[in-house]
Amino acid sequence: MTEAQKDNTKAPIRKLKAESYDISRSDETLSLAKDLANFIKENKLTTAVQGKEFVNVEGWQYAGSRLGIVPIVDHVINMSTETEIKYQAKVTLFDLRSQQTVGAGFAICSNKEQGKKFYQEFAIASMAQTRAIGKAYRNILAWIIRAAGYEPTPAEEMEYGGNTPEVKAAPAPAPEAAPMKAVPAEQPLPVVAEPLAPAAAYATAPQKEEIIRLLNHPVITRQEKTKMLLNINKLDQERANSAIANLKKTIEGREGDQAAA
Repeated sequence: MTEAQKDNTKAPIRKLKAESYDISRSDETLSLAKDLANFIKENKLTTAVQGKEFVNVEGWQYAGSRLGIVPIVDHVINMSTETEIKYQAKVTLFDLRSQQTVGAGFAICSNKEQGKKFYQEFAIASMAQTRAIGKAYRNILAWIIRAAGYEPTPAEEMEYGGNTPEVKAAPAPAPEAAPMKAVPAEQPLPVVAEPLAPAAAYATAPQKEEIIRLLNHPVITRQEKTKMLLNINKLDQERANSAIANLKKTIEGREGDQAAA
């Protein structure tokens, strides 16, 4: 045995830290709970409601990403009427390790809710998606959020106050005045409801699954994968097709470079 080999045998063995956690291992999920608690606290990702701390959807997404579980918006349905803007969203959770769907969540948002009377249509549709993402993660990760020391309900769900109509104060009595001759009241102009804009053509679930499949290719870097996954639910169908084409082109080019090397 050479001197160099002897030196190598004496070198300490460094334990590699896992890049993600395994939900099936209790020791790893408890470590995730500690990591999650620090991340939520450092980034102030909670909302206080009646003295309790509820985690914002970004905190739930962080927990899911550390487990290799990403959200995919399946659909956003416009349920609006002439007097109400209302959207329903469905989100499924996709496990990058098993390549299977592991959870789902539905949510609704309406401008009839308290505090959302003047929300624009895109904001109502967006909040429906945000709530659905939080709901989907809550269905499978609530216990991890609880282990991290927070309430196991997404903060966005706590914003919902029901369709309670606003209570208007009674008008103050008018001062007494001399009687006047009654005149016919002016007829108010008829209110014409503006047509609602069509729902955005978001990328379909098959398009998102194809993007995720391509992102798992070995030639795609972790940074590229993370950046794409963070924006996957913002893609419309045209941009999703463009992303798929670009990923395929990138993979072919890098595979060619590796073969030529």
